[in-house]
Amino acid sequence: MKVHDDFFSHEDRYSLGRVEDTGQRFMSIPVSNGLVDYEEFYALSRVEYEGLLADPKEAARFAEQCRRREQDERLIQKPGWNRGTPV
Repeated sequence: MKVHDDFFSHEDRYSLGRVEDTGQRFMSIPVSNGLVDYEEFYALSRVEYEGLLADPKEAARFAEQCRRREQDERLIQKPGWNRGTPV
C-alpha cells in the first residue's frame, strides 16, 4: 500500500493522508509490537478528512480514540495476532 501524508502532527503523533492507488483518506498513528514499529491506518470519508485537517484539536481527539482502539472498525489493514501498542 503506497501512501502520501498530507499533514503530520509531531506533537500529537498522527498523520492525515491518502492511499495513492485508491484515493482513500486516512489517519495513521504509530504503533510498536516489540519487534517492529509501524503505522495503523484508519479510513476516513472525504468530509471527515477535510474536517480533521481544518481542526487539529478534533484530529488529536480522534487520534486518541484510535489509540484506545475505539475506531477499530475503520482499520484499513486488520492487525495480525501480534498487534502493536500505540507509541
